[in-house]
Amino acid sequence: MDKEEGQLHRRRAEVVKGIFRGEPRLISWNITLRCPLACAHCYVDAGGREADGVLSTKEAFGVIDQVCETGRPIIVLSGGEPLLREDIYEIARYGTEQGLRMVMGSSGYLIDGKTAARLREAGIRAVAISLDSANPAVHDSFRGMPGVWEKAVSAIRNLQDEGIGVQINMSVMRPDVSEVAGVIDLGVSLGVKDFQVFFPVPTGRARGSDIMNPRVYEGLIRGVLERYRDAPLHIRPTCAPQFRRIADELGIENPSWGRGCIAGITYCRIYANGDVTPCPYLPISAGNVREQSFAEIWHHSEVFSTLRDISRLTGKCGRCHYRSICGGCRARAYQGGGTLSTGWCDGLALPAALHGELCGEDPWCPYDPGEFAE
Repeated sequence: MDKEEGQLHRRRAEVVKGIFRGEPRLISWNITLRCPLACAHCYVDAGGREADGVLSTKEAFGVIDQVCETGRPIIVLSGGEPLLREDIYEIARYGTEQGLRMVMGSSGYLIDGKTAARLREAGIRAVAISLDSANPAVHDSFRGMPGVWEKAVSAIRNLQDEGIGVQINMSVMRPDVSEVAGVIDLGVSLGVKDFQVFFPVPTGRARGSDIMNPRVYEGLIRGVLERYRDAPLHIRPTCAPQFRRIADELGIENPSWGRGCIAGITYCRIYANGDVTPCPYLPISAGNVREQSFAEIWHHSEVFSTLRDISRLTGKCGRCHYRSICGGCRARAYQGGGTLSTGWCDGLALPAALHGELCGEDPWCPYDPGEFAE
């Protein structure tokens, strides 16, 4: 690495260090584990009945109050299918009243015109709709129910009619750039400009899945970034932090991207039973909001402190000069290339206790940084 490049990476590292000490910017909240679908990749193995231990309405309000002590992050109400929770509008409205930006992740299956209007009235600012293929049959097969594709497209239109922002979330199950492009192009035709392209980590119902090898994975990310480099869209590969290195190699910049892996750094997940984990695919409990305040967990958890210290990265990730903007996928590192085992209690997938190599190298990254990089 030459002197100028080394200075650039050191400046990036200083920016990242500043981010690490800050407040949460995004929180995903598995508000329920109920879902009418049977998606092949579901990381919580959601199903037809609610599990024991889910936070009550009163407890949910308390969690919102606790989160507000740390800042004003975006809250993603997720599931399962969050619209199956009877008090979802109350929770959304309460969060909005406290000054939080409340958004939602949904299959779209239940979002008719009336529901879209109720979401707007409750203060929901945006909804991410799952759409995995431009081919209805492929999407419906993956989601485990016929007619889901049509419901998703209808939901997008209903939300737009109410002035609610829409993002499309695609889970990549086929290593094919044209498949990803098909979803993005369909979204553009529907007036959508924001896309999250998820590369599923084998947890929950996706345990044991092996959709691609590291080089195919890398090529797919590169192909998508190259294809849409000049498009007026916001496309972010998710659970694929190497996209930051690939974008850098391609000369593509987007200030809104931030760091590759944000688990436990600017982002976390609140589980249905109150456990707080770094991300949905890394079910290590950093604490439970029934036992500790969210602020105490966020600022003092050993799990989060470990993830925020890039000097603790080992293997290729520890040597890599992109470690400050990428960091490698901590969930895949923790698995070590295998699948993540979680405990089960009455059908509820409980976040596991801390074990494994949290700071190891990402087995899905083919990049070789050499013996050491500054």
